[in-house]
Amino acid sequence: MRQSMLRATAALAILSIAVVWSPLYAQTQGSAPAPVKRLSVDDAVRLALEQNLGIQIDRLAPQIQDITVAQARTYWVPNASAGLTNVSQNTPATSALAGGQNKITDTRFTSSFGVDQILPTGANYSIGWNNYRATSTNLFNNFNPLINSNLVLSLTQPLLRNFKVDNYRQQLEASRKDRDRADVQLRSTVQATTRNVKNAYWDLAYQIDNLTAQQQSLDLAKRLLADNEKRVQIGTMAPIDIVEAQSEVARNEESVIVAEAGIKQAEDRLRALVFNPSNPDFWTQTIEPTESMPFTPQAIDVDAAIRKALTTRTDVQLAKNDIDKNDISVRYFRNQALPDVSAQVTYQSNAAGGTQLSSVGGLLTGTGGSLERTVVSQQGFGSVLGNVLTNAFPTWTFGLQVSYPIGVSTQETSLARAQLQKTQAETQLRNIELSVTTQVRDAGRQVQTNQKRVDSARAARALAERRLDAEEKKFAAGIQISFFVFQAQRDLSQARTNEIRAIADYNKSLVDFEAVQETALR
Repeated sequence: MRQSMLRATAALAILSIAVVWSPLYAQTQGSAPAPVKRLSVDDAVRLALEQNLGIQIDRLAPQIQDITVAQARTYWVPNASAGLTNVSQNTPATSALAGGQNKITDTRFTSSFGVDQILPTGANYSIGWNNYRATSTNLFNNFNPLINSNLVLSLTQPLLRNFKVDNYRQQLEASRKDRDRADVQLRSTVQATTRNVKNAYWDLAYQIDNLTAQQQSLDLAKRLLADNEKRVQIGTMAPIDIVEAQSEVARNEESVIVAEAGIKQAEDRLRALVFNPSNPDFWTQTIEPTESMPFTPQAIDVDAAIRKALTTRTDVQLAKNDIDKNDISVRYFRNQALPDVSAQVTYQSNAAGGTQLSSVGGLLTGTGGSLERTVVSQQGFGSVLGNVLTNAFPTWTFGLQVSYPIGVSTQETSLARAQLQKTQAETQLRNIELSVTTQVRDAGRQVQTNQKRVDSARAARALAERRLDAEEKKFAAGIQISFFVFQAQRDLSQARTNEIRAIADYNKSLVDFEAVQETALR
């Protein structure tokens, strides 16, 4: 009797809470009708690929890496330089041989142009063209003005170190691998987002179906309550016995409220994945799935899925990318450990001209003496430039330079470290491949398990319906108390929820089985 009173008191408390909170919950939804967005699974995935912020962030990574690759290529861009210089210098004459009486004035106008470049073979060259025109009051100069022009070509080619690979080529290859890595990471984000969208979609569909199941249970409880109230009115049931029916109605109303909140939570998770937060109706529009949860048993080939995953999984490809980058470092440092042997070739063509003066005449004695000079010949800039271009006065220089450190070099220690890092990356790849195989097998097992769960849950739901029908008939015939009817209603409600949950888990496990072949589940 005491336990019956406690159950009755608890039922009244739950009923009071449901009566109080149901209007408040309805008010929080707003009086104005919210815009409805009807989505299929494919629509949700398409919108996520267009508007998901995580995908938008990772889409910028390949563009950033493109700039990095372009920056690495700039090492081989030719560099041009040019300059103009005009110098005027006055110096005092400090001896009779200084070439002037009081002071000597020298002027020089210089122009230069050059190009230098590092070649993809590790070589570097430079081309320089220099010209100047000089005048002087120094009487001992043979040319006044003096015009000079020279062309210099220089080439240095490494023969061992920096021949096959150097720092610039190593950075270019590494930046290309980083570019490939950005593509793989973007594909991983796309695959992971697609999986999350599909699972969020089926979660929302589950919550909607769960609300329907809870409302069906509430309808059954209300119907039994109405029947019991009629029995009380005609005197076939004591008024105290109606409290248990009211308690069952209150409990089911609470379940409906919780199910409605579950829909909103699932809706927000899907909303965050597929919609752009900058949209004005981002938080107000209602998402309505156009597809109910299907249950179509599918045969899966775990071995084929493992082979595919070991080839296409993004984490496997990232691990292989790390190995390739370490291989680049090993090749670079192995090359750097070689002796530095460089061949050098320099070609120079010189020419001079201007106004040539005669040799110095006899000194005139007495104060005011001077040196008499006459013009012997004149060569303009065009004649001087012609001598440069026709190789009139060439100079060739050939050289070979060798250097090698005594003892253990920095390059050798760097090579040892790079080799260890490559071994570490190869071991990491084998570990990832083991993990991938385990994950695919587990995902395949989940599909098979959830398929059996659906069959079992459907059978349990059918039996719960038959049991409820039997208990209701016994209760109507007066050979069973209402407690067993309520218990049968609860069991049926739980069986319906279990069936819906099993179907949702089956569809999500199919999504996971497809996704685990492309990327790591996270």
